[in-house]
Amino acid sequence: MKDFRKCTVYQIYPKSFYDSNGDGLGDLAGVTAKLDYIKALGVDYIWLTPFFVSPQKDNGYDVEDYYNIDPRYGTMEDFEELSAQAKKRGIRLMLDMVFNHTSSRNQWFAKAMAGDEKYKNYYIFKKGKGPGVPPTNWESKFGGSAWEYLPQMDEYYLHLFDVSQPDLNWDNEEVRREVAKVVRFWMDKGVQGFRFDVINLISKGAFEDDDQGDGRRFYTDGPKIHEYLKELNALSFGQNADIITVGEMSSTTMENCFKYAGADSHELSMVFNFHHLKVDFMGNEKWVLVPFDFKKLKDILFDWQVNMSDHNAWNAVFWCNHDQPRVVSRFGDEGIYWKESAKMLATVIHCLRGTPYIYQGEELGMTNPGFTDISQYRDVESLNHFQILQDKGLNKKCAYDILSVHSRDNSRTPVQWTDEENGGFTTGTPWIEVNKNYKTINAASQVDDPDSVFNYYRQLVQLRKDNDVIAYGDVVPVDPHHPKIFAYERNYEGRQVLVVCNFYKTPEIWDLGRDLAGYKVILSNYASHDFSGTAIKLKPYESIIFEKI
Repeated sequence: MKDFRKCTVYQIYPKSFYDSNGDGLGDLAGVTAKLDYIKALGVDYIWLTPFFVSPQKDNGYDVEDYYNIDPRYGTMEDFEELSAQAKKRGIRLMLDMVFNHTSSRNQWFAKAMAGDEKYKNYYIFKKGKGPGVPPTNWESKFGGSAWEYLPQMDEYYLHLFDVSQPDLNWDNEEVRREVAKVVRFWMDKGVQGFRFDVINLISKGAFEDDDQGDGRRFYTDGPKIHEYLKELNALSFGQNADIITVGEMSSTTMENCFKYAGADSHELSMVFNFHHLKVDFMGNEKWVLVPFDFKKLKDILFDWQVNMSDHNAWNAVFWCNHDQPRVVSRFGDEGIYWKESAKMLATVIHCLRGTPYIYQGEELGMTNPGFTDISQYRDVESLNHFQILQDKGLNKKCAYDILSVHSRDNSRTPVQWTDEENGGFTTGTPWIEVNKNYKTINAASQVDDPDSVFNYYRQLVQLRKDNDVIAYGDVVPVDPHHPKIFAYERNYEGRQVLVVCNFYKTPEIWDLGRDLAGYKVILSNYASHDFSGTAIKLKPYESIIFEKI
């Protein structure tokens, strides 16, 4: 049995990972072809975003058939070969389950639309408040109303996301048993990990107008969410102690996460929360351009670290995923300190308490692509907001500037494998453009370079396996109000690790207030260090991991 506290998960967005057949789309056989690369990184699990049959309105998060592989990604035989080859290398598979909603082309919704009352009750249909007036004023997370009117029924259905993604009715026991059945099907295929998409939205509360916002308070961490997760646990993954689970928690509260990921709560192994990735938003509004708030970033991360530990609950720790911009573009430097900042940002996350997640290409320091035309974008949310921003009065340039920073497509450009055409991703035409910097940022140039971003990530992954203090220790913030330094201690059974990171490109002299003579450097992103007595002279984006002797 693997201890998930010592493990690292590698997220793959198959569509953009590696194309094995030249059709421009990454596929499951492409993942199998790169398993030795993933093994070299040292990770324990591969999290695969959805590859199920889907019309791809939301890049696979609109599932038409939970039991079959979308032909664009391959076949069930391809999946079984991937599973077998991963197992040979000691790598386990984690699948992404989308259970808040389905595709409108799912057979359940098709039957509902045909008037089958059983399947109509699988979804959330409501009468409007009057002609042309939806049941509530809730907004879709992709823009516009969260309700779609069906004239043939004279009713609306709820879709918290795209109009093609109707929400499931989890208050219906038959729905809950259907989703547990799906999980068991993939367990029988040997899958040993599950990531549950926006799982804290499944329990809806009162269907009322929201006079304080967009409706999220009526469906986030809803009234029966813990009951439903305990039930899903008991009916499926909880029957195998080797299986790990992670829940994506949208706009959640820490108090709920103590329960979602509590050691004895019988819900999930760990949780994703996104509060620390809203520090360059304006409130909850991400479609703006504002500098990131470093103090807020530290406050949020430390708050979650300390309190989750105090409540014996477990975090997933991460900067990047398929919905987030590239972190080196977001909080680091794309220029002269690209390598140093990429390594520093990795240090911050990988030494925290929690299971680290690496998103494909993050280990290479991949950056945002800097798209300049709407024709280069594919993401439905980005396409919607390009128009919404202009409808609000912004000119096209401003809209493009915002998309270039916040679009989900920033992380969805293909992995840059080589300096060959299309970054070695495909011999065909890629479904979305490859970042133009593939000539200089690519896997081939990094794997055998001991000073590369890739090999720094590899060392961090190994450090967690080798050091119990990083896997199990508590977290003590150090100088938490410093305007440039991100520092903390990890303590476990008399051992101590001190992590010090300069988050900025300007050098910084920092007085720790304790003598550093009793510490040794175990990993850093610079070859030499300057510290004596209680002071450290930190170079731009310098990170140092000290161990107390």
